[in-house]
Amino acid sequence: MNIHEYQAKQVLKGFGAPVAEGVAVTAVDQVEAAARSLPGPLYVMKSQIHAGGRGKGKFKELGPDAKGGVRLAFSVEEAVSHAREMLGNTLVTAQTGDAGKQVNRLYIEDGADIDRELYCSLLVDREHGRIAFVVSTEGGMDIEAVAHDTPEKIQTIVIDPETGVTEADVARISAAFELTGAAAEDGKTLFPILYKAFVETDMAMLEVNPLIVMKDGHLRVLDAKVSFDGNALFRHADIKELRDETEEDAKEIEASEWDLAYVALDGNIGCMVNGAGLAMATMDIIKLYGKEPANFCDVGGGAGKDKVAAAFKIITADPAVQGILVNIFGGIMKCDVIAEGVVAAVKEVGLKVPLVVRLEGTNAELGKKILNESGLTIQAADDLDDAAQKIVAAVG
Repeated sequence: MNIHEYQAKQVLKGFGAPVAEGVAVTAVDQVEAAARSLPGPLYVMKSQIHAGGRGKGKFKELGPDAKGGVRLAFSVEEAVSHAREMLGNTLVTAQTGDAGKQVNRLYIEDGADIDRELYCSLLVDREHGRIAFVVSTEGGMDIEAVAHDTPEKIQTIVIDPETGVTEADVARISAAFELTGAAAEDGKTLFPILYKAFVETDMAMLEVNPLIVMKDGHLRVLDAKVSFDGNALFRHADIKELRDETEEDAKEIEASEWDLAYVALDGNIGCMVNGAGLAMATMDIIKLYGKEPANFCDVGGGAGKDKVAAAFKIITADPAVQGILVNIFGGIMKCDVIAEGVVAAVKEVGLKVPLVVRLEGTNAELGKKILNESGLTIQAADDLDDAAQKIVAAVG
């Protein structure tokens, strides 16, 4: 689950991280009071969307010469003027795609005197099976570009979970950042704070870009991007309340209500599969035969008829879907249950696109019998390769 920058900073501030004063607003008439509550005279106007690259982004409605999604205001009046242009308009960044995202919130933050910009993130290092700091002196930039052009400027410091962040770890991180004086002293407090926040709230990723050294020598979290492990949200009711459903795909929201693993993609062949590995293989073979999957949808190993029907209806509700491939290998999941769910969903919502079904495993023959006797126009497949070829051909 992703959250907005201002929410991420609230979480980090709760653990003691240094962040600037700021106020989130949702309407232009809130901006003046918000700005006047801050020290000023410099105000940073930040669009709050779940995507990076906001500063370099462009608003669809304002033309190519308009300022981006992060702006400086040198007076309260200028802050209000920026807000009028930003709120309610669509911001397109490198991460939103051409459709962009509508800006429904702004974060008005007190300005900072910046001396240096650093990059700092925490993530789960799969190679070591531990949380790691990924740090660079090249803050404020696209970290992927830094990794490509100057990989030697990125360092990874893996943290032992039994000890947490030690003095030696802090020293290595500070050395990687080339910190001295007050900034190095701040790091002794800040780096353990970031690790503690990551672990105790079950974050999946914490990115501070940039982490700044101010002209007074101290560190400050200037930007923050946080995502949480969705499987751990049951432990964090307060974190769960931060979810902004307006930033999510409606189909993904409905899928989460049925505990379905669903991710919308850009293709035109809908997929319903049981098991993440099989789902990935299904998407790969669709691409192999020249088409693109419209979604990742894993109904899980123990889904019932209603859950299967819900998944099928979510897939068919996507106007981009021109064909559907159901690929089930029955283990705990029984093929007849899948068949019953598909038949029930089709009878409820209708079937306007080609449907190919491949069933193998537990009760496969019974499942095929249910489909064959349903009176529906369904193509049966002998194996995964046959299924992929049939749905690609049907879509054309």
